[in-house]
Amino acid sequence: MRFTTPPRPFDIAALFPQLAPLARTATRLHPRPGSPTVHDSSVGGPLLWPADEPWPYCDEPHNRHASRTVYSPDDVRLLRRDLAAAQERLRLDPEAPEVTPEERANWERIKVGRPWFDGPVPLLPVAQLYTRDVPFPCPPDADLLQVLWCPFDHDHSDRAHPTTALFWRSSATVTDVLGSPPEPPVIQSQWYLPEPCLFSPEQVTDYPNPSELPEELRAQLEDMSRWESVDPALYSSYAYDPGELYLNNLCHAPGWKTGGWTRWDPSDPVDRPCPECGTDEVPLLTIASSEWDGGSGTWIAEERPTTSAPPPLGAQDGNFTLIDITGGNNLQLHACPADPSHPHIELVQ
Repeated sequence: MRFTTPPRPFDIAALFPQLAPLARTATRLHPRPGSPTVHDSSVGGPLLWPADEPWPYCDEPHNRHASRTVYSPDDVRLLRRDLAAAQERLRLDPEAPEVTPEERANWERIKVGRPWFDGPVPLLPVAQLYTRDVPFPCPPDADLLQVLWCPFDHDHSDRAHPTTALFWRSSATVTDVLGSPPEPPVIQSQWYLPEPCLFSPEQVTDYPNPSELPEELRAQLEDMSRWESVDPALYSSYAYDPGELYLNNLCHAPGWKTGGWTRWDPSDPVDRPCPECGTDEVPLLTIASSEWDGGSGTWIAEERPTTSAPPPLGAQDGNFTLIDITGGNNLQLHACPADPSHPHIELVQ
């Protein structure tokens, strides 16, 4: 699958030249369901993990009251297979039964959940990125980034989310790959088990969130008279006002991506000093709950399929990885530009 993000409704930097030096390149990843191998950049796929390196575990306590029901990863996979089968069955025959007796029995068993598990939890693979596929800052001796997380919330606020661990390595040094890494016996939410996806990287231009712009420039963006030279037909169908248009369709691309600018919503910008050296950290990887939403339809990429296939789960709302962060938000990982191996920062926006 190849993807092309449509051109922006118009050139915002031509209308506001002060934005031009603030442009950054971001790489939209466009994850779509596939069968990744350890040699692919992917979401939820197998990792190029050395056989002689211990698999990481989470030793922190987990709040058994944060979720009434926990599931095994295999239960979630079975549920998704049943949903995909039902979707395809109805696509081929709209009069077919919405659910079969076997599917109903599976659901009745799965919804009961599994017994709670106390003990160290093996981390789940979330993403693997090779620099040959996706440009991103990495230590000089590395060409591979592996992102794992604990499938339990580690923040007891209303923006609780899984905590992530980053591993940098040189792929050439991994000659013996771990064949069967351990899996958590249970996970807190089905949305914390990534659906295996392959990437189709595409570079786009990002501009800062309005809240990070100089006050004078932000005021200009909100001044309707500055937009009089733009044909209203180019933007009136996308937004109620210029500020909304800039935020949703002109500044930063939604969805999974590397680089670019930080998305600030609902919180205001905060300082992001590296915990080790104090350098301001920059966006590394955005783990998104969807590729678009109701206000950002101009970012929906044109898909040029190389084969014909039924639409995968998540196609309707752009959530192909089947990950959900706090009800539709993004988990943005920031890295130190002086040394990406320094501790990273997580932000939910």
